[in-house]
Amino acid sequence: AVCSMGNSTSRLYSVLAKTLSSGAVSQHQGCLEQLDSAQLDPIDPKDLLEECQIVLQKRPPRFQRNFVNLKKNAPSNHRPIRVMQWNILAQALGEGKDNFVQCPMEALKWEERKCLILEEILAYKPDILCLQEVDHYFDTFEPLLSRLGYQCTFFPKPWSPCLDVERNNGPDGCAMFFLKERFQLVSSANIRLTAMKLKTNQVAIAQTLKCHETGRLFCIAVTHLKARTGWERFRSAQGCDLLQNLKNITQGAKIPLIVCGDFNAEPTEEVYREFSNSSLNLNSAYKLLSPDGQSEPPYTTWKIRPSGECRHTLDYIWYSQHALNVNSALGLLTEEQIGPNRLPSFNYPSDHLSLVCDFSFNQDPDRLM
Repeated sequence: AVCSMGNSTSRLYSVLAKTLSSGAVSQHQGCLEQLDSAQLDPIDPKDLLEECQIVLQKRPPRFQRNFVNLKKNAPSNHRPIRVMQWNILAQALGEGKDNFVQCPMEALKWEERKCLILEEILAYKPDILCLQEVDHYFDTFEPLLSRLGYQCTFFPKPWSPCLDVERNNGPDGCAMFFLKERFQLVSSANIRLTAMKLKTNQVAIAQTLKCHETGRLFCIAVTHLKARTGWERFRSAQGCDLLQNLKNITQGAKIPLIVCGDFNAEPTEEVYREFSNSSLNLNSAYKLLSPDGQSEPPYTTWKIRPSGECRHTLDYIWYSQHALNVNSALGLLTEEQIGPNRLPSFNYPSDHLSLVCDFSFNQDPDRLM
């Protein structure tokens, strides 16, 4: 069924309407290749945002979040690179296994939740978008974002828990999108993470891009590590494997690196320390929002399940601090904005908050190596 989109003569009515049907996607469950969207007309992001807002007109308005300026008077001769990290919550898990007891099922309807996700992306206009728990890649995100000018890559989990949910839309996985007008793809690697030399169910995508404006190379990676308490050593092993892969790809940190992910790990965990102490010289961008620049935010996910309330910091944007500067970072939602029923909700589509940072290249990266 297709929900009412307002004016049926809208230029984008058929675009959004076609993405509401999940049945056509099951045949693509094992397919990693991009769909050919080259023949489709480009979409004006303002028009798509307008369409989303028509669908969402009965919902509360989107929360206001502000960017915090973190620039230390370092001059930059190029436009900043905006990176967005977000676990968007797989639809099959949201409606099925995750059991958000305070969230009405009506708030999780894909027809509207999809538009909330798109609205968030369109509001911040990232140059690079890194997503986890994507189970509507082929019928929603690839068709729409490719028409917005993004090059799209998807790598599903080998054994996605979404497949255990009745009427699922295929496996969930990590997805990466970058604006082709800003970057050229140099190399791309789909990485199935290992732990104790065993292949695991968690994945990563790492792509080396060339910035058209500066000619500089950098690597961007997205991952989603194993969830649940009791799996700390497993996450640590996965993190070590990812770091080793990234050392090879970046030639031992010669190429600047940004790593986005839901690590499912608090800052007290070993995998966090591994990234902090890596020879890749990484720092966590969101630490810079704290007064001393040394503390992570108090939460990046906040939900209520039958087992109780969960408030954790699990999501990060790591970056090469010798080669990149963080110009600004998007502030998080306050407890008052999130509300007593926590996330997801009619206001916000996921149980994880989106993280957004603006980066610039250090003008003399070798000086700080």
